[in-house]
Amino acid sequence: MFLPKAVKQPTTEKDERFLQITLRIAEISADKKARDIRALDVRGLTLVADSFVLCTATSELQLKAVFNAVIEGLKEVGIAPLRTEGTFRDGWLLMDYGVVIFHIFREKAREFYDLEGMWGDAPEIPLAG
Repeated sequence: MFLPKAVKQPTTEKDERFLQITLRIAEISADKKARDIRALDVRGLTLVADSFVLCTATSELQLKAVFNAVIEGLKEVGIAPLRTEGTFRDGWLLMDYGVVIFHIFREKAREFYDLEGMWGDAPEIPLAG
């Protein structure tokens, strides 16, 4: 299970919720062997979410597996995405959970869009495996 190392202790129920969803998405992605899983704390930098979770899938099949596993894993605890965007062939899927936006990339799409560079001011949420 992924646990935060040095993230400031959540102070509100909303803070606790975004962190729990962030860590659960990272854990499920790791279970499906996604690579380079990172979580960015974007609170105060954008109004669209509190965190972004990013990972790389090495094939279209793995992209589908990660997507479906996250849908099912969060559904089990009563959480459904508000929306999803992209297709399995696009090389980038986005899953919007309100407080957390999850990005699943193929390697070339992740390099091209460079969200880590775009959101370089966002502190990383440490993930321990």
